[in-house]
Amino acid sequence: MQYRNDRNGKPISILGFGCMRFAHKGGAIDYDQAKEQLLHAKELGVNYFDTAYLYPGSEETLGRVLEEAGCREEVCIATKLPQYLVRKASAIDKYFNEELRRLRTDYVDYYLMHMVTDVQQWHNLCALGIEDWIVQKKASGAIRNIGFSFHGSTELFLEVLEEYDWDFCQIQYNYLDENTQAGRRGLEAAAERGIPVVIMEPLRGGKLVELPPAARDALEDSGRPWSAAEWALRWLWDQPAVTCVLSGMNSMQMVDENCRVASEVQEGEFGEEEFATLEGVKDAIRSTQRVGCTGCGYCMPCPKGVDIPALFRCYNHMYTEGKNAGRQEYWQTVSLRKEKAFAKQCIQCGKCESHCPQGIAIREQIRIADRELRPLPWRIAGDVARSFAVR
Repeated sequence: MQYRNDRNGKPISILGFGCMRFAHKGGAIDYDQAKEQLLHAKELGVNYFDTAYLYPGSEETLGRVLEEAGCREEVCIATKLPQYLVRKASAIDKYFNEELRRLRTDYVDYYLMHMVTDVQQWHNLCALGIEDWIVQKKASGAIRNIGFSFHGSTELFLEVLEEYDWDFCQIQYNYLDENTQAGRRGLEAAAERGIPVVIMEPLRGGKLVELPPAARDALEDSGRPWSAAEWALRWLWDQPAVTCVLSGMNSMQMVDENCRVASEVQEGEFGEEEFATLEGVKDAIRSTQRVGCTGCGYCMPCPKGVDIPALFRCYNHMYTEGKNAGRQEYWQTVSLRKEKAFAKQCIQCGKCESHCPQGIAIREQIRIADRELRPLPWRIAGDVARSFAVR
């Protein structure tokens, strides 16, 4: 196993164990299987274990395993405050203390504001005294590092990054999302500030493993004996700004394979041929999409605030990854923002189309995409959730 340091010089394994996708049995987490996999990963050098308040049974499972094995001090626990549920100052302690109880510990190594989508959510927490709370918890040793996990646009990520002296952050990032969400710009901006970055969804929930035939052919033609998952992980670890990559491992085979790659990989090992191979893979994936948007952003800014690249990205995901997957991503990354960014705000000025290198009929396509991404139940759910998230 290889390691990269946090802001305090503490070594963090470049592979982290994501505890959201434990194997289940009879509708509940298979504790024995989870314990075997967690401890095996630890034996192979993994020392970063990521969970959250809202992952059903996850904190309890991780806490019990570490307590029974007597190895709490040997690993780092990362968990998250469900900031979207916090309505009053007392709730912050309520959730945190419950997490400590579940995890059977008296401190958390890495504590995140969970699923931040807009800087307004941080402002809401500040109004409740979160900054003083963090100072107190750090002084007592109950929290060692403070950060946030992010789903939203690059611009909003950069705003959140500037709002506080963060110890670390967590973003969705993979070779297909290189220029979406926080993206490479966000990753490098964090690195410039000396902020370690933890990566989630390195395989896009398995979608970069279950590739279309043309994409699989591109990997096979490369001459590299790497699996699709290994390509995605190596692309991330090739970048020195990436501190730790989370993998939701739920089999011993997956633990062994990922730990092997994390032990062998070399920073900077990608050359022109490897990057060209992944471009071929991305082209093959994009060929299945509904709109030929590359996410270049030349259509932005929209005079009325419509987030055109996000709309098309999520619309395409409906057809490459499933309708609900695309709708959920749009709900997370657009619907929960303070400033509305929906297609219905379009005034048909055509400015976007005059700058689009792909020649997309944007005004027509955003109307179609919006209709599919936000059918009535999703519109209602999004409006309700937004009223709470950015109150």
